[in-house]
Amino acid sequence: MKILLLHNYYQVAGGEDGVFLNEVALLKNKGHKVVSCSVDNTSITSVFNKFCLFFSSVFSFSQYRKVKQVLRAEVPDVVHVHNYFPMFSPSIFFACKKLNIPVVHTLHNYRAVCPTALLMHDGKIEETSIKRGSWWAVRKRVYRNSLIGSAALATMVEFHKWRGTWQTKVDCFIALTEFAKSKYIEAGWPADKIIVKSNFCEDTFKGQAILEKKGGYALYAGRLCEEKGIDVLLTAWNEIDLPLKVIGDGPLTKVFESNSLLSVEYLGRKNKGDVLNLVQNADFIIMPSTWYEGFPMVLVEAFACGTPALVSKLGSMEEIIVDGITGLHFDAGDPGDLAAKVQWMMNNLNAARNMGVNARSEYLAKYTPQRNHEMLMEIYQQAIEGAKRNRK
Repeated sequence: MKILLLHNYYQVAGGEDGVFLNEVALLKNKGHKVVSCSVDNTSITSVFNKFCLFFSSVFSFSQYRKVKQVLRAEVPDVVHVHNYFPMFSPSIFFACKKLNIPVVHTLHNYRAVCPTALLMHDGKIEETSIKRGSWWAVRKRVYRNSLIGSAALATMVEFHKWRGTWQTKVDCFIALTEFAKSKYIEAGWPADKIIVKSNFCEDTFKGQAILEKKGGYALYAGRLCEEKGIDVLLTAWNEIDLPLKVIGDGPLTKVFESNSLLSVEYLGRKNKGDVLNLVQNADFIIMPSTWYEGFPMVLVEAFACGTPALVSKLGSMEEIIVDGITGLHFDAGDPGDLAAKVQWMMNNLNAARNMGVNARSEYLAKYTPQRNHEMLMEIYQQAIEGAKRNRK
């Protein structure tokens, strides 16, 4: 099969970028002809460029023409779009449909239904965009405190809702969890076109069922920003006598660089091999996010490494981690409950190890490259068949 993958990289690398690269490598390894077409945000420098880009993010005529040229030259069997914001814009879906090429789109976040992309504002879950529309976000300046940027994003959401883009220009959507699928359906998206397929990672342990673990510490790995619940994590750790290793960077990096808690060790950014080694040997990882999350790669990696997870009882995290089986839930935003669950894990290490064994079994059943490839092929075939029906 010949597949064209489209992706807009972020200025600061994130999980979506990793998922895109993983799928490109997977499809190539399985013998498919893969054409990768990407853009990045590094060229957005001047104020004028940003101003122009905000409004071209609603519908970029230049990217529409460029993608049509690529489609005519390559003639793929299917197009798979990851992130299109801000440079590609939804115009690329119109280009695919103009040339009658089946298109699949992975829904990594909630950008298409809410200008916040997170269904979160001022540190709280915010679903007004789903229930009543997204114009509220302009007054609140939800995008980087910018009136213009917020207006552009609200216009993008409302224009494509009005235009019916998501009903008519995409053949299949990939949601990462059942929870995410339910939110898109609530926002009016076609339920019959949304298929749940999780992220995946390579198995560096070659199918082993039980992995050795050194233990002796907990681990946080991810972006250091407000919605990740960093304040909840640090507040909880005032009550905990267990080393906490922290990997990542972001807007709250200085909080860890100046942290005075002796039990918290900030390691900065690490390469993938080092991250996996730290995940494998941790007693458990912690994900204290206060937003719904998609399907964080660190959770997939924890499953692969046989490491249980403590996660906020919220959205997709509550769905992915089965409480008492592959990890524990704690009340989102509650450092006291997080501290209590950490203490339970410390006092019940044998139970924690069993959760890790269960997590490894879950990985082998659901999150391997082979299983992901099988699901991708099913989704691509559904998109191809759906596009054929719509042409008749």
